[in-house]
Amino acid sequence: MLNENIKNLRKAKGLSQEELAVKLNVVRQTVSKWEKGISQS
Repeated sequence: MLNENIKNLRKAKGLSQEELAVKLNVVRQTVSKWEKGISQS
C-alpha cells in the first residue's frame, strides 16, 4: 500500500519524518498521517 511504500522508502533513504516533511514542504504530522494511512492528500 501507499503508506507502507512511503515509510519504507523514507527509511531506506535514511530520512526522518521531519526531514522528509521539509523536502516536501509539508508538516511532519502530514508525513505521519500518510504513513499511518490516515490521509493520502
